[in-house]
Amino acid sequence: MGELASLFAPERVAVVGASDDEGSVGRAVTENLLADFDGEVVAVNPTRDEVLGLSCYDDVTEPADVDLAVVVVPASIALEVIEQAGEAGVDDVVVITAGFGESGSEGAAREERLRELAAEYDLNLVGPNSLGVMNTTVGLNATFGPENAQAGSLSFMSQSGAFITAVVDWANDRNLGFKDIVSVGNKAVLDESDFVAEWGDDPDTDVILGYLEDVVDGRVFLETAREVTAETPMVVVKSGRTEAGASAAASHTGAIAGSERAYEAALEQAGVLRVDTVQELFDSASILAGQPVPESDGVAIVTNAGGPGVMTTDAVGDAGLSLASFTDETLDRFAESLPAEANRYNPVDIIGDAPVERFTEALDGVLADPGVGASVVVACPTATLSFEALAETVVDLQAEYGKPVAVALMGGSSTRAASERLSEAGIPTYFDPARAVRSLDALREYREIRERETVGPRSFDVDREQAREILQRATDRGSNKLGVEAMDLLDAYGIPTPAGEIVSGRREAVAAAERVGGGDDVVMKVVSPDILHKSDIGGVAVGVAPEEVADTYEDLVTRARNYQPDATLVGVQVQELRDTDSGVETIVGVNRDPGFGPLVLFGLGGIFVEILEDATVRIAPVSQPQADAMIDEIDAAPLLRGARGRDPVDEAAVTEVIERLSQLVMDFPAIVELDVNPLVATPEGATAVDLRLTINQEKL
Repeated sequence: MGELASLFAPERVAVVGASDDEGSVGRAVTENLLADFDGEVVAVNPTRDEVLGLSCYDDVTEPADVDLAVVVVPASIALEVIEQAGEAGVDDVVVITAGFGESGSEGAAREERLRELAAEYDLNLVGPNSLGVMNTTVGLNATFGPENAQAGSLSFMSQSGAFITAVVDWANDRNLGFKDIVSVGNKAVLDESDFVAEWGDDPDTDVILGYLEDVVDGRVFLETAREVTAETPMVVVKSGRTEAGASAAASHTGAIAGSERAYEAALEQAGVLRVDTVQELFDSASILAGQPVPESDGVAIVTNAGGPGVMTTDAVGDAGLSLASFTDETLDRFAESLPAEANRYNPVDIIGDAPVERFTEALDGVLADPGVGASVVVACPTATLSFEALAETVVDLQAEYGKPVAVALMGGSSTRAASERLSEAGIPTYFDPARAVRSLDALREYREIRERETVGPRSFDVDREQAREILQRATDRGSNKLGVEAMDLLDAYGIPTPAGEIVSGRREAVAAAERVGGGDDVVMKVVSPDILHKSDIGGVAVGVAPEEVADTYEDLVTRARNYQPDATLVGVQVQELRDTDSGVETIVGVNRDPGFGPLVLFGLGGIFVEILEDATVRIAPVSQPQADAMIDEIDAAPLLRGARGRDPVDEAAVTEVIERLSQLVMDFPAIVELDVNPLVATPEGATAVDLRLTINQEKL
């Protein structure tokens, strides 16, 4: 165990605010502790001589050697109690009391003082506004919940106390057990990262579970979880999927990569399995705790019912698994041992009159096949089948072959004894075959997490000083928004850009066009930090002939002024025209999330980027394998790889641009948002054609 060992396994617990009043939190906590706790419980309440048979102390400094203080007094005196606990040498405190940061400015001030006391006395403090903590190893139930959890190897944290009471009741009904449970409350001191680290060091925790609404420090959580999930699987339900605030973003990336995308990226990069429902949470937990990870993705289905077999096959197709192909030896074996009416191919349908012996033959055959990584057994009740005997067969064969098995027993009360036997052996059971398949898919996902190669980001030789000067010049002008006038910023970081100049008059435009285009057509764009969608207002002209440059300049300026008279108009950019017929317009962007820091986005670009939203996100810094994966993940990936007879683009060049932009935003925290759109990817390379960014001048 780690630094929180005494929090979950104390020897002496003091309930500060203990009571025998019916319906009081003080009574509920005291009764729960007295019911099962292996250690000693002491009551603290200066207004009582005795509570539930315990002699009362006046304050927490009086009883000696208290390991854990559970605080249930009113908020008005809670800080005094916490200070007394610190003075008494108590290491661990659980503050069940509400009335802190969740209750307005006065409560927020109270919570800040609580943090100060915890730091002063080096307290491991849970809460405030917490349901409490549980540990089944020592029978600790320091909560005011209605029942204790069963013992097991799952450790669970939740930002909702009510969620814990519901889950414990639900899990007890299904014989699911826990090691530790903690209601994190307001997370004033200890937060989710502390508990992830603790359980990652705990050999008795097989799976870490969580209900999260937010995280206190995104980057600490990411790094902690990434280290822990290399050895211990973690599954969470993350609520709050709204994109609040995205509409106010000043860039395409900001509009697409809201907070929810940050959590998606963080959990994926941390190796955390994310699920949507409580049922999926515990389906995944049960199989991760009880079954080995499969060595391959091939799944074999054994069933006595054709319809459910087809349903299971569909579920395999919907998952990241595949239907296993059997060897000739397996097919020959089934041809000899199964009835002629049975289907010896996958799914193996041993037909409705199958006794347990036929299930045994089929399951033994598929588990012995080298192409099978896992198996699903789907059984419907018949007069010829004993579910209890089937359970024994599945337990024996799973142990013999060491491959994961999930079982769908499609019945009611007749399945109860068999389900209990399978559960004892760590084999999960379900009514719905699709749930069985999704659980096996969780094993596959976790295998891939464990097999990931950890590669750090590359460091490129760049001109940081030039980049700093470009950003500083914008600050000196009093502007926090930059456009193509800052293309040199990309050049400083080795990102290819077309030749271009910004001009502020007709004659300058003509001269620039000659220098940039050499007599060929050029591209001309309005340069204004206040006009985001230049194409929408006709602020971009492509293929401008030399004789049309002067008039085009006037036209672009007029359009910009008519569209937004108060916009800052820097000028017009005259840019080299690149042949993009063989290219694909992509976007690489950055949005700085308040919790996780800079997010790097890659996707299909151009003028419809916010409509299509074909993009993926990573938290910076982005390594080369992560950048490669980003290209794989977008729906438009086939366009980059030569769809419809086109030549494939230079993916390595795109990957490098993603990495270089990642390095740029890590080097300069002042960059709040940034878009390179489009980044034109061609067979010859990748070129940044347009740029827009927002900076925080105070961080330069």
